[in-house]
Amino acid sequence: MHPEARLQASAALRKYLRERVQVEFDGVDQRDGLIAEAVDEHTGQVDDVMTIGNLLTIRGYGLKVEAEAKYAAEVGLFFDDGENPPVKAEILAVNEPRTLKAIVPASLAVGKDYALKVLTQSSTKGSSSLLKGLREIHSEFKLTAHSA
Repeated sequence: MHPEARLQASAALRKYLRERVQVEFDGVDQRDGLIAEAVDEHTGQVDDVMTIGNLLTIRGYGLKVEAEAKYAAEVGLFFDDGENPPVKAEILAVNEPRTLKAIVPASLAVGKDYALKVLTQSSTKGSSSLLKGLREIHSEFKLTAHSA
């Protein structure tokens, strides 16, 4: 048996809410997907470093990289330093809606900070259908590239 509570707003509370509380709508959340964390499998560190040539595990949602043939060359997981063209991860060992596992490219500069970017045509709604265009997901953190 579990205790059960039933609450009912009093007339005074309903009046207060009606007269003094305003709800402000500032739009629909446009984030279609999220990069929640990145784990460097060599060091075990989270959202801090990535080891060049080793595995990086990225968790979140809406991450699966897939596209129609016409977009195939454009989609992927990218490492962006903000100064040079983003570098694409050539190997995605795991490509799932909530998890990506990639080999950190050897062409990244040691000591430089990189944001992660996923470019995909897949939907976050869990269906197997593709969107009409591409969507981008950006990490809110940067990872420092280092050698093993």
